[in-house]
Amino acid sequence: MTNLPKFRNAKLFQQAFTHRSYLNEVKEKTPSNERLEFLGDSILSFIVSTSLFNRYKEFNEGSLTNLRSLLVNTKTLSKIAQELNFGDLLMLSKGEEESKGRQNPTLLANCFEAYVGALFIDQGIEESSKFINSVLLSKVDEIIQKETLKDPKSILQEIVQAKKQKSPIYKVVEESGPAHDKLFTVGAFVGENMVGKGTGRSKQIAEENAAKVALSKLQS
Repeated sequence: MTNLPKFRNAKLFQQAFTHRSYLNEVKEKTPSNERLEFLGDSILSFIVSTSLFNRYKEFNEGSLTNLRSLLVNTKTLSKIAQELNFGDLLMLSKGEEESKGRQNPTLLANCFEAYVGALFIDQGIEESSKFINSVLLSKVDEIIQKETLKDPKSILQEIVQAKKQKSPIYKVVEESGPAHDKLFTVGAFVGENMVGKGTGRSKQIAEENAAKVALSKLQS
Protein backbone atom coordinates (compact mmCIF):
# COMPACT_ATOMS: atom_id res chain seq x y z
CA MET A 1 0.00 0.00 0.00
CA THR A 2 1.40 3.40 -0.97
CA ASN A 3 0.66 7.10 -0.76
CA LEU A 4 -1.18 6.94 2.58
CA PRO A 5 -0.24 9.71 5.03
CA LYS A 6 0.28 8.60 8.62
CA PHE A 7 -2.64 9.62 10.82
CA ARG A 8 -2.20 11.32 14.16
CA ASN A 9 -5.52 9.88 15.33
CA ALA A 10 -5.51 6.10 14.80
CA LYS A 11 -9.20 5.78 15.74
CA LEU A 12 -10.14 8.22 12.99
CA PHE A 13 -8.19 6.11 10.48
CA GLN A 14 -10.01 2.99 11.69
CA GLN A 15 -13.39 4.68 11.43
CA ALA A 16 -12.77 5.51 7.77
CA PHE A 17 -12.72 1.77 7.01
CA THR A 18 -15.60 0.68 9.26
CA HIS A 19 -18.66 -0.28 7.24
CA ARG A 20 -21.99 -0.08 9.04
CA SER A 21 -22.60 -3.82 8.54
CA TYR A 22 -19.60 -4.57 10.77
CA LEU A 23 -21.19 -2.78 13.72
CA ASN A 24 -24.03 -5.30 13.84
CA GLU A 25 -21.54 -8.02 14.79
CA VAL A 26 -19.46 -6.25 17.45
CA LYS A 27 -20.44 -5.18 20.94
CA GLU A 28 -18.35 -2.03 21.09
CA LYS A 29 -20.08 1.17 20.03
CA THR A 30 -17.88 2.35 17.20
CA PRO A 31 -19.15 4.81 14.59
CA SER A 32 -19.26 3.72 10.95
CA ASN A 33 -17.62 5.64 8.13
CA GLU A 34 -20.88 7.14 6.82
CA ARG A 35 -20.47 10.58 8.40
CA LEU A 36 -16.87 10.75 7.20
CA GLU A 37 -18.07 9.77 3.73
CA PHE A 38 -20.49 12.72 3.77
CA LEU A 39 -17.68 15.12 4.67
CA GLY A 40 -15.16 13.54 2.31
CA ASP A 41 -17.52 13.87 -0.65
CA SER A 42 -17.60 17.66 -0.17
CA ILE A 43 -13.85 17.97 0.44
CA LEU A 44 -13.07 15.87 -2.63
CA SER A 45 -15.44 17.91 -4.79
CA PHE A 46 -13.91 21.18 -3.56
CA ILE A 47 -10.31 20.13 -4.21
CA VAL A 48 -11.04 18.59 -7.62
CA SER A 49 -13.19 21.55 -8.69
CA THR A 50 -10.51 24.06 -7.68
CA SER A 51 -7.80 22.13 -9.52
CA LEU A 52 -9.83 21.80 -12.73
CA PHE A 53 -10.90 25.46 -12.57
CA ASN A 54 -7.27 26.58 -12.42
CA ARG A 55 -5.93 24.03 -14.90
CA TYR A 56 -8.51 24.24 -17.70
CA LYS A 57 -9.14 27.96 -18.04
CA GLU A 58 -10.70 27.52 -21.49
CA PHE A 59 -13.45 25.15 -20.23
CA ASN A 60 -16.93 26.50 -19.47
CA GLU A 61 -19.11 25.33 -16.59
CA GLY A 62 -20.60 22.40 -18.49
CA SER A 63 -17.23 21.04 -19.58
CA LEU A 64 -15.76 21.40 -16.09
CA THR A 65 -18.78 19.62 -14.60
CA ASN A 66 -18.43 16.74 -17.05
CA LEU A 67 -14.75 16.36 -16.29
CA ARG A 68 -15.27 16.52 -12.53
CA SER A 69 -17.96 13.83 -12.80
CA LEU A 70 -15.50 11.65 -14.69
CA LEU A 71 -12.98 11.99 -11.86
CA VAL A 72 -15.22 11.54 -8.81
CA ASN A 73 -17.63 8.90 -10.06
CA THR A 74 -17.86 5.45 -8.48
CA LYS A 75 -15.86 3.76 -11.23
CA THR A 76 -12.84 6.06 -10.90
CA LEU A 77 -12.83 6.27 -7.09
CA SER A 78 -13.23 2.51 -6.66
CA LYS A 79 -10.29 1.92 -8.99
CA ILE A 80 -8.11 4.31 -6.96
CA ALA A 81 -9.25 2.60 -3.76
CA GLN A 82 -8.27 -0.78 -5.24
CA GLU A 83 -4.84 0.53 -6.16
CA LEU A 84 -4.41 1.68 -2.55
CA ASN A 85 -5.58 -1.74 -1.23
CA PHE A 86 -8.45 -0.15 0.68
CA GLY A 87 -10.46 -3.36 0.27
CA ASP A 88 -8.01 -5.18 2.54
CA LEU A 89 -8.57 -2.60 5.29
CA LEU A 90 -12.38 -2.59 5.22
CA MET A 91 -14.12 -3.95 8.30
CA LEU A 92 -17.22 -5.75 7.07
CA SER A 93 -19.89 -8.12 8.34
CA LYS A 94 -19.61 -11.80 7.45
CA GLY A 95 -22.46 -11.33 4.99
CA GLU A 96 -20.72 -8.49 3.18
CA GLU A 97 -17.49 -10.47 3.24
CA GLU A 98 -19.17 -13.49 1.65
CA SER A 99 -20.79 -11.31 -1.03
CA LYS A 100 -17.35 -10.00 -2.02
CA GLY A 101 -17.82 -6.61 -0.40
CA ARG A 102 -14.09 -5.95 -0.54
CA GLN A 103 -14.35 -5.81 -4.33
CA ASN A 104 -17.66 -3.93 -4.40
CA PRO A 105 -17.12 -0.69 -6.38
CA THR A 106 -19.69 1.26 -4.35
CA LEU A 107 -18.22 0.23 -0.99
CA LEU A 108 -14.71 1.04 -2.20
CA ALA A 109 -15.70 4.46 -3.58
CA ASN A 110 -17.55 5.30 -0.35
CA CYS A 111 -14.54 4.19 1.65
CA PHE A 112 -12.28 6.46 -0.39
CA GLU A 113 -14.54 9.43 0.34
CA ALA A 114 -14.60 8.52 4.03
CA TYR A 115 -10.81 8.36 4.06
CA VAL A 116 -10.61 11.85 2.53
CA GLY A 117 -12.99 13.13 5.22
CA ALA A 118 -10.91 11.52 7.96
CA LEU A 119 -7.68 12.90 6.52
CA PHE A 120 -9.17 16.40 6.41
CA ILE A 121 -10.15 16.23 10.08
CA ASP A 122 -6.80 14.75 11.06
CA GLN A 123 -4.45 16.93 9.02
CA GLY A 124 -6.38 19.71 7.26
CA ILE A 125 -6.99 20.85 3.71
CA GLU A 126 -3.33 21.13 2.66
CA GLU A 127 -2.49 17.49 3.34
CA SER A 128 -5.84 16.41 1.87
CA SER A 129 -4.99 18.30 -1.31
CA LYS A 130 -1.55 16.69 -1.50
CA PHE A 131 -3.09 13.24 -1.18
CA ILE A 132 -5.80 13.83 -3.80
CA ASN A 133 -3.29 15.38 -6.19
CA SER A 134 -1.00 12.37 -5.74
CA VAL A 135 -3.53 9.56 -6.23
CA LEU A 136 -6.20 11.15 -8.42
CA LEU A 137 -5.45 14.52 -10.02
CA SER A 138 -2.05 13.34 -11.23
CA LYS A 139 -3.96 10.92 -13.47
CA VAL A 140 -6.34 13.41 -15.09
CA ASP A 141 -4.82 13.07 -18.58
CA GLU A 142 -4.69 9.28 -18.30
CA ILE A 143 -8.33 9.12 -17.21
CA ILE A 144 -9.43 11.43 -20.02
CA GLN A 145 -7.68 9.23 -22.58
CA LYS A 146 -9.27 6.04 -21.27
CA GLU A 147 -12.77 7.45 -20.86
CA THR A 148 -14.96 9.27 -23.34
CA LEU A 149 -15.93 12.80 -22.41
CA LYS A 150 -19.50 13.63 -23.27
CA ASP A 151 -19.74 14.87 -26.82
CA PRO A 152 -16.12 15.87 -27.64
CA LYS A 153 -17.27 17.86 -30.68
CA SER A 154 -19.45 20.07 -28.49
CA ILE A 155 -16.66 20.58 -25.96
CA LEU A 156 -14.22 21.54 -28.74
CA GLN A 157 -16.77 23.98 -30.13
CA GLU A 158 -17.23 25.61 -26.70
CA ILE A 159 -13.48 26.05 -26.27
CA VAL A 160 -13.04 27.54 -29.75
CA GLN A 161 -15.99 29.90 -29.36
CA ALA A 162 -14.71 31.00 -25.95
CA LYS A 163 -11.64 32.25 -27.80
CA LYS A 164 -13.93 34.16 -30.17
CA GLN A 165 -13.00 31.98 -33.13
CA LYS A 166 -15.25 30.41 -35.75
CA SER A 167 -16.83 27.05 -34.94
CA PRO A 168 -14.79 23.99 -36.00
CA ILE A 169 -15.68 22.35 -39.27
CA TYR A 170 -14.91 18.75 -40.26
CA LYS A 171 -13.64 17.65 -43.67
CA VAL A 172 -12.85 14.21 -45.02
CA VAL A 173 -9.17 14.35 -46.02
CA GLU A 174 -8.76 10.71 -47.03
CA GLU A 175 -10.78 7.56 -47.77
CA SER A 176 -9.38 4.07 -48.06
CA GLY A 177 -10.58 0.49 -48.28
CA PRO A 178 -13.34 -1.21 -50.32
CA ALA A 179 -16.81 0.32 -50.56
CA HIS A 180 -18.27 -2.05 -47.96
CA ASP A 181 -15.49 -1.40 -45.44
CA LYS A 182 -14.23 2.15 -45.89
CA LEU A 183 -11.89 3.90 -43.48
CA PHE A 184 -12.39 7.65 -43.26
CA THR A 185 -9.78 10.18 -42.15
CA VAL A 186 -11.31 13.47 -41.06
CA GLY A 187 -9.65 16.74 -40.15
CA ALA A 188 -11.07 19.19 -37.61
CA PHE A 189 -10.44 22.71 -38.88
CA VAL A 190 -10.61 26.08 -37.15
CA GLY A 191 -10.41 28.56 -39.96
CA GLU A 192 -7.66 27.30 -42.26
CA ASN A 193 -5.83 25.40 -39.51
CA MET A 194 -6.27 21.68 -38.94
CA VAL A 195 -6.37 21.29 -35.14
CA GLY A 196 -6.93 17.54 -35.07
CA LYS A 197 -7.20 14.48 -37.31
CA GLY A 198 -8.99 11.22 -36.66
CA THR A 199 -9.96 8.01 -38.41
CA GLY A 200 -12.99 5.74 -38.22
CA ARG A 201 -15.22 3.32 -40.10
CA SER A 202 -17.82 6.08 -40.37
CA LYS A 203 -17.51 9.82 -40.88
CA GLN A 204 -19.18 10.44 -37.51
CA ILE A 205 -16.67 8.32 -35.59
CA ALA A 206 -13.79 9.91 -37.51
CA GLU A 207 -15.10 13.39 -36.62
CA GLU A 208 -15.36 12.48 -32.92
CA ASN A 209 -11.82 11.10 -32.96
CA ALA A 210 -10.55 14.26 -34.66
CA ALA A 211 -12.22 16.34 -31.93
CA LYS A 212 -10.60 14.19 -29.22
CA VAL A 213 -7.16 14.72 -30.78
CA ALA A 214 -7.78 18.46 -30.91
CA LEU A 215 -8.87 18.48 -27.24
CA SER A 216 -5.79 16.54 -26.15
CA LYS A 217 -3.58 19.14 -27.86
CA LEU A 218 -5.41 22.01 -26.19
CA GLN A 219 -5.10 20.36 -22.77
CA SER A 220 -1.39 19.53 -23.06
